Amino acid sequence: MSYQAGGRTIFKNIADLKAKIRKLGIKHIDLKYTDLFGRWHHLTSPQSRVNDELFRLGFGFDGSNFPGLSVVEEGDLSLVPILSTGFIDPFHAEPTLSFFCKIVEADSKKPFSRDPRSIAAKAEAYLGKTGIADASIWGPEYEYYVFEDIAISNTSTQCGYEITPTEGRYEGNFGLGSSDGYHALPPEDTLADLRDRTVTLLEEAGVKTIYHHHEVGGNGQVEIETDFTPLTRTGDVTMMVKYFARMTANQFGRIATFMPKPMNGELGSGLHCHQFLLKKGKSLFYSRSGYAGMSRLAHHYIAGLLAHAPALLAITNPSTNSYKRLVPGFEAPVHCFFSLANRSAAIRIPKYAISPKNKRIEFRPPDATCNIYLALAAQLMAGIDGIRRKLDPAKLGFGPLDVNVFEMDPAEREKIKPLPTTLSGALAELEKDYHFLLEGGVFTESMIQEWIRLKRELAVLPVHNSTHPMEVQLYFDC
Repeated sequence: MSYQAGGRTIFKNIADLKAKIRKLGIKHIDLKYTDLFGRWHHLTSPQSRVNDELFRLGFGFDGSNFPGLSVVEEGDLSLVPILSTGFIDPFHAEPTLSFFCKIVEADSKKPFSRDPRSIAAKAEAYLGKTGIADASIWGPEYEYYVFEDIAISNTSTQCGYEITPTEGRYEGNFGLGSSDGYHALPPEDTLADLRDRTVTLLEEAGVKTIYHHHEVGGNGQVEIETDFTPLTRTGDVTMMVKYFARMTANQFGRIATFMPKPMNGELGSGLHCHQFLLKKGKSLFYSRSGYAGMSRLAHHYIAGLLAHAPALLAITNPSTNSYKRLVPGFEAPVHCFFSLANRSAAIRIPKYAISPKNKRIEFRPPDATCNIYLALAAQLMAGIDGIRRKLDPAKLGFGPLDVNVFEMDPAEREKIKPLPTTLSGALAELEKDYHFLLEGGVFTESMIQEWIRLKRELAVLPVHNSTHPMEVQLYFDC
């Protein structure tokens, strides 16, 4: 028998799946998978193709079409749907059941070493093998902007973009100021109905949400927070949130973007990652006597994250635009330290998280240009490394610092380890510090080297080699 777990359709076996397909009138099966850089792709098949072979062998595809996934001479891979991940996709005209897929070798059907979702699953398995914890639990904050329209021009004679906001004070319109949007109420909050619809659809697809609201950015910045889930499931939820947010906005005639810094001088959008470790149902991060209620193990985990943070950012913040957000003055971290309730810290301990069962930390640098599976796995591996090496954040100069770092004496602030200020800088840090990712065979050295090479070739160089409109403004009359 099939049943609903919080709106998520669970199938016991293929016979159960077929029965549910008949009952729901499903016409198509949609197979969704993630490329190395974190973009979703799909392949659709009629429901008549559902059988044991599909969920054992899958469909073949050419992985060489996606940078870094495979090469032309070894391009053949297969997509194998995962039975436990099914959900009704509300954006297809005909009733469609979607499944997340694992990418496997086309011939042997062995797990493909560069499949992002499999890497996340390996990180979870590695945590269990260490005996440190039973599970890692995650809850990202999904910040994004909703715009009316955007026009982009990028040729040899014309370069620029123009955003048409959905709201805010522009062209004589009375609305929210540039940083006045936090928890705004309608009618100034014009996006409440859109968020309501997005969350309703997510809930129906099995993604439990905590709340949604207008964010600080007055030109259409919003946020959705979902319930805490294990690492790989959190990766799945993130892919669904981004897809549902963009598709719902499209149905409303608008455009949603998770770009970290789409507008100059306005608040950027992050993907703050709340996280903690569980053992026997309790958070290992809780302590009655520790700083901010945090255990010694949590301090080791924090130290691991911060010690590897410069390298981590090459995975959690892998775009040139990421570093337009990570600048002083916009509630974004630029230094490696932790603190209680301090939004200028790279790691914030939420002051309201006081229960022993959900005591947690929030790693604030990440943004949604990351491949979420790789970003979560890399953070966990850094934390595990800190625990295994018993790193002490205080001895490493990571705090805690209960001050606004931007108001510190400059000489004192310079003593705090900085985060990279560019993608190029982060990639250089990853090049020096990646061996913690290789433990347990979670990441492979070849994949990391290819990641670095491709990010330099496809992200750093194109931006570096392009003339920027600001450069024309500054230097045209030289």
